[in-house]
Amino acid sequence: MAVAVGNCYFSVLTSAVKSRSSVSAAQPCFAASLWSTSRCRTFKPVCQSKGAPDSRKGSSSFDQSRSEKENVAKKLIGNGDQRGSTGRGKKGQSQPAAYKPFGTQRKEKKESVVNQKEQQVETRNLQDADFLNAVVKVYCTHTAPDYSLPWQKQRQFTSTGSAFMIGDGKLLTNAHCVEHYTQVKVKRRGDDTKYVAKVLAKGVDCDIALLTVESEEFWKGAEPLHFGHLPHLQEAVTVVGYPLGGDTISVTKGVVSRIEVTSYAHGSSDLLGIQIDAAINPGNSGGPAFNDQGECIGVAFQVYRSEEAENIGYVIPTTVVSHFLNDYERNGKYTGFPCLGVMLQKLENPALRSCLKVESIEGVLVRRVEPTCDAHNVLKEGDVIVSFDDVHVGCEGTVPFRSNERIAFRYLISQKFAGDVAELGIIRAGEFMKVKAELHPRVHLVPYHIDGGQPSYLIIAGLVFTPLSEPLIDEECDDSIGLKLLAKARYSLARFKGEQIVILSQVLANEVNIGYEDMSNQQVLKLNGTPIKNIRHLAHLVDSCKHKYLIFEFEDNYITVLEREAALASSPSILKDYGIPAERSSDLLEPYVDYVVESQADQEDLGDSPVSNLEIGFDGLIWA
Repeated sequence: MAVAVGNCYFSVLTSAVKSRSSVSAAQPCFAASLWSTSRCRTFKPVCQSKGAPDSRKGSSSFDQSRSEKENVAKKLIGNGDQRGSTGRGKKGQSQPAAYKPFGTQRKEKKESVVNQKEQQVETRNLQDADFLNAVVKVYCTHTAPDYSLPWQKQRQFTSTGSAFMIGDGKLLTNAHCVEHYTQVKVKRRGDDTKYVAKVLAKGVDCDIALLTVESEEFWKGAEPLHFGHLPHLQEAVTVVGYPLGGDTISVTKGVVSRIEVTSYAHGSSDLLGIQIDAAINPGNSGGPAFNDQGECIGVAFQVYRSEEAENIGYVIPTTVVSHFLNDYERNGKYTGFPCLGVMLQKLENPALRSCLKVESIEGVLVRRVEPTCDAHNVLKEGDVIVSFDDVHVGCEGTVPFRSNERIAFRYLISQKFAGDVAELGIIRAGEFMKVKAELHPRVHLVPYHIDGGQPSYLIIAGLVFTPLSEPLIDEECDDSIGLKLLAKARYSLARFKGEQIVILSQVLANEVNIGYEDMSNQQVLKLNGTPIKNIRHLAHLVDSCKHKYLIFEFEDNYITVLEREAALASSPSILKDYGIPAERSSDLLEPYVDYVVESQADQEDLGDSPVSNLEIGFDGLIWA
C-alpha cells in the first residue's frame, strides 16, 4: 500500500465508483494517487508544515495528510530513508556485514574514505558557488477555508519551503507552499532578517507561484539564477533547498532518471516532469535543481511514495516554468494551461483500426468530448486524431520527442497557451480532413481548488447551500457524501461554463425547519420547478420568488417546503444563534447574469467514463 503525505485537493473512490484515494482505498487525504491493478502509486508535494489544524477540519497539509499527525508523517519519511540505505538480498532481506568476508569489508572501507575525500572537495566547490546564495527559505502562514462551515476559516498553521531568485525582483516557489496564505516571508542564506513577500501569481495546475519582495535591502548583492535546457537521461542533478533536518541550506545529488508527462499532485494535471533519484524531503518544495554547469533545470515539487519503489523525486522542468512566466507576462495574470477536452482511446488493435478505416498504424480514437470546450463543435465521437499541428500521433497516443524518444500526445497541447488555435488532422468515416479548435483551460464541474480561496454559501431558513468541491468531499469523507453524489463528481462533465453541483450541506436546527434537521450533503436540483444551474442562480431564484412557498427538490425525489415569508423572517435569529456573520457569501451579493444557453443545460451530464486520468483503471483511455 502506498503511503502519502501531500496537498492535493481531491480524493479517490474505491470499487466501481470508489476507484481513487489519496492515501489508501479506505482513507482519503491530500495526495494524488495513480491506480493500477496491482499497486498504488502516490505523488506527494513536499513542503514542511508546522501546527497544521485538526485532520477533522480538512486543512491543507503540505508535508502531512489531513488524516495523519506530523510525527507519523516524519516516521513514514524516515522509514523510506532507511529502506533506501539498507542493502537487500534477493528475498528483500538486509545483508548484515558479519556475513561478508573480512577482506571485502576492508576494501569497502578504503573505497568509502576515497569517496568521502572527493565529496569534501565537491562540497567546498558548492559552498563557494554563487548560485547557492540565490536560494532562499520561505516561511508561510496558512489559513484554509472551512468547507463544511463556509462562513469561517480553520485554525492557522505555518510551513517552510524553498524559493529562488529569477531576476527582475521576483522569486519562484511552489504553489502548494503558499496555498491559502495569509503571510509569506523569505530569508536569504546567511541572513537573520525575514522579509515580507507578496504573491504575484499562482499556477495551481503547474504548482508554481511567483513572489516579489519590495524591500531593496533584500536584493542587495543578489544574483539571479539562469535557466538551462531540458536535461538528458543520466545527467547529474543537484537539488538545493531548506528541508527538514536542519535550518541551513541543504544540497543533495543524483541523476536524471526519466523525462515524461507526469501527474502533478497539487493541480491534478498532467504536464512534463523530470524524475530524479536525488533526495527530496519536506521543505525542498520550491527549491531549484541544477546541472553541472550551475544552470537551473527545474523546481523540486513532489516525491513518489510506495513500498515498491525508492528514491523517486520529481522536478518541474524549465519548459513548464517558462510557459508559466510567459503566460503571466502576456496577460498580466496567470490563465492556466489549455486542454483539448477529449477522451482518447489507443488504436493498437488491427481489427479496431480496420473497423474505423484507418489504414496506417497511427491515431487515437475520440471517445468523449467535453461540452464546454471548442473541440465539441468540430470533433465527434468516433473520429480518429492522426495529427496535431502536422505532428503525427502514434497508435499509442505518443508523438516524437527529441531523438529516439516519444512522449504522450498531451505534451503538444501543454505547449500551447489559452486562446491558441490547434489544427487537428482527423479521419472520419474513412475520410481524412483537417479541423481547427481553440484551446482553453479545462472547466471542472467539481473543482479541485476554489477560486478566491473562500467557498460560496447561501443560508435559507437554516438550510446551508454550497457548491460541491473536492476539498468539501475530503472534509466530509466519502460515507457522508453518498455514493450517488460521488459518482456524479467522478463521472459528470460540466455542460456549460459556470455549472455547479449545489448541495444542502447541513440544516441549522430552528422551529421553521422542523423535520428537516437530519438532512445533509444532498444535491438540490430544482426550486419551484426551475432547474438550478449554480449557487448564484439559486440565490437569484430565492430573491426573485413571489410564491407563497419555497419548494426545493432534491436527489432521490425528496422535497422540502418552506413558507417563504416565515423563512425570510427567521434568518436574523438563526444567524445570531449560530454566530454567522451573513446569510450569504459576498460574491452572491453581486447582480446575477445568466449567460447559459438553454439547449446546453438540457443535455445529459452523467457519462460512462471518469472525468480524470487518475480515475481510469487502465492506460487504454486517457484525457487530453
